Amino acid sequence: MTVSLEQLRRCHIAVDLGAASTRVYVKGLGLVVDEPSVVAVNTRTGSLIAVGALAEQMTGRTPAYIRVARPVSGGTVVDIEMAQRMLRHLIGEKLRRQLRRKPRLRAAACTPHDSDPLAQRATVETLVGLGARRVELVDTLIAAAVGCGLPVEQPTATMIMVCGAATTQIAVLSLGSIVTAVRIPIGGNTIDNAVIQHLRQHHQLMLPSQSVRPLQLALSGNGLTSQGPAVTEIHGRDVATGLARSVQVDTAAVRQAIHTPLTAVVDGLGRVLRDCPPDLVADLADRGIMMVGGSALLPGFDQLLRTATGMPVTIAERPEACSILGLGAMLDGTIAPMVLNPLVG
Repeated sequence: MTVSLEQLRRCHIAVDLGAASTRVYVKGLGLVVDEPSVVAVNTRTGSLIAVGALAEQMTGRTPAYIRVARPVSGGTVVDIEMAQRMLRHLIGEKLRRQLRRKPRLRAAACTPHDSDPLAQRATVETLVGLGARRVELVDTLIAAAVGCGLPVEQPTATMIMVCGAATTQIAVLSLGSIVTAVRIPIGGNTIDNAVIQHLRQHHQLMLPSQSVRPLQLALSGNGLTSQGPAVTEIHGRDVATGLARSVQVDTAAVRQAIHTPLTAVVDGLGRVLRDCPPDLVADLADRGIMMVGGSALLPGFDQLLRTATGMPVTIAERPEACSILGLGAMLDGTIAPMVLNPLVG
């Protein structure tokens, strides 16, 4: 999966197929697509009814003949044909015509760290189905580090944590490459499910799958920190009667439910630091950890990591779009690698 910047500069389009969102960057135009990775299909005719944000709003609200599907799971394309149809509609006919004029269309795509060859092949086939003659794969960790402005090409350590919907990836980078990394199957969806299960078990309350994110309700105020409100009112449906009901939820108990999956993330962070050379760990004590990804915005998550590691933690300016912006910077040629010429003599 190693690809040179020279090869990436020849690409015309970059795609980040995430479990939560799909983003497309076109050379010369910038970020043109930023939509949820969701499609709504009419099971009787097989036709697409909606894609993106509109399809996401339909989740849990459709009649029996309409199915809402997610063709990407955990950063891996699980339904190639549906992913191709979704991308075609998100890109739009006008832009597709412009791309078809390219004699040899090249595309770049993000893939999760340490993804298996089958997952990489699914990503390649998805873009080949859109007309790409060649597809370059870039590790999400490197693309995100470039997108949030980390000096990845320098001989100093930088640590990045990509907090996605399905997985969390942590890595230490130096000289433009990954020194040590780990991928943990814990993401924003896992944290949401922890809150949903807590409310179901302790309050017999079912939360709606749409309209509101459970965390935004349960963690109002300061989120994971103890300075938040002691009690939060949650609206949902009673498990037994099926009627709408509101309950007063102890925020401390919700915080405890969320801490359980987050402990695995903290353990993974410690594993990366243990595998890292001591000289690079010394650099990280000053530079700290850069958090990117949509789940990095979880209230109080950064403070939890500061407490666990004693290192400074920073959230990127646009954490959810860092990967695609990094790919775009590579396409536009705005970053240059550190040149290491062989010594003579």
